[in-house]
Amino acid sequence: MTLSKRIIPCLDVKQGRVVKGEHFVNLKDAGDPVELGAKYRDDGADELVFLDITASPEKRKTVSEMVRNVAAKLDIPFTVGGGISSIEDARNILCSGADKVGINTMAIEKPELITEISERFGRQCCVVAIDAKRKENNFEVFSYGARKATGIDAISWAQKVERLGAGEILLTSIDRDGTEDGFDIELTREIMQTVNIPVIASGGCGKLEHFVSVFQETIVDAALAASVFHYNEFSISTLKKFLLENQVLVRT
Repeated sequence: MTLSKRIIPCLDVKQGRVVKGEHFVNLKDAGDPVELGAKYRDDGADELVFLDITASPEKRKTVSEMVRNVAAKLDIPFTVGGGISSIEDARNILCSGADKVGINTMAIEKPELITEISERFGRQCCVVAIDAKRKENNFEVFSYGARKATGIDAISWAQKVERLGAGEILLTSIDRDGTEDGFDIELTREIMQTVNIPVIASGGCGKLEHFVSVFQETIVDAALAASVFHYNEFSISTLKKFLLENQVLVRT
């Protein structure tokens, strides 16, 4: 049985507002997270990802009240990440209404947290975000909102987080982020060939055809985008219609 591909808008939040930039910098205001969350739900989003992009760099905790406000508007799965550094943080986010928690920096600095979350709340609740950048013939993992090089190979790290208990990987190409040049097919394909858990492709989407390419040229489970949705370049419903016309199975 072929599973439907998922379309996931991403809400990067800084100081309570959704923002979007290029290569994780030059951030511009893109709207209110509660309003955008409801809008995407109504337009047919399969899930949402909410990332407090300054929580880890600034050593802050994700604002639970904001999470509750966004989650109150949604009846679709919702992942929250940013500043989650302990099992207590994960519990607070899940109790605030999120279906899953996403960890990135702390997964690198404290890998046992992956296992703790998975064992306590179920593997399906643990999403590990991997921000990767091309380095010669390989891909290197970055942390702290793509600010800090780790020296870790992305392929090896993906395999390790699966072994530790991650239920899903959110894979972002730093090279493609915000460029609208298309998803990084090579990076996505290499990760998909080495893990057996769902992977979400992220970074670089600029037009409808980019979604078709990533789904037809890789076996990725879902695709995430931000700018094209935030700035109304096309709607999720338009995208899903286009995917169906190109023989990509999606929920409608």
